[in-house]
Amino acid sequence: MKNITDSFFCLGYWPSAGSFGFNTDILATNPINLSVVLGVLVFFGKGVCANNRKQKILKTIRNSEELREGAIEQLEKARARLRKVETEADRFRVNGYSEIEREKLNLINSIYTTLEQFENYKNETIRFEQQRAINQVRQRIFQQALEGALVTLNSCLNNELHLRTISANIGMFGSMKEIK
Repeated sequence: MKNITDSFFCLGYWPSAGSFGFNTDILATNPINLSVVLGVLVFFGKGVCANNRKQKILKTIRNSEELREGAIEQLEKARARLRKVETEADRFRVNGYSEIEREKLNLINSIYTTLEQFENYKNETIRFEQQRAINQVRQRIFQQALEGALVTLNSCLNNELHLRTISANIGMFGSMKEIK
């Protein structure tokens, strides 16, 4: 009880001059006055702080949603570009393999054609050389036979028979030249 009477007793010592001020001494401040001031500050300040905070939160959420939607759009565009690039890569890969196979077949066919041509040239050269060798052998045999026949005729024949044989041989030789 002494505290209550002391508080009323202290009221008598307060100056009655009309000034208003804040008492910064917490121990000397009346708890009721302090609670009233704090209550007013909380009541009026709460709405201002809460509205500002609420608006900031809503603005941040809207910004986040817009950024999220933009990120989703960019992701979809990137995925579409990736699918397009993968499709192009697959097409190039398939076309590349097809082109390689086509070029390989063309090269093999070209090589076979070249080999066939070389084989034909070889066979023609062999036939030509065989024919030339056969003709050379025929000419040599024919020449040797003529020389042998002339030697035999010269030793066995008289002049008249010799002239007739020479004329016949010249006729045969002329007809051989016409055949060639």
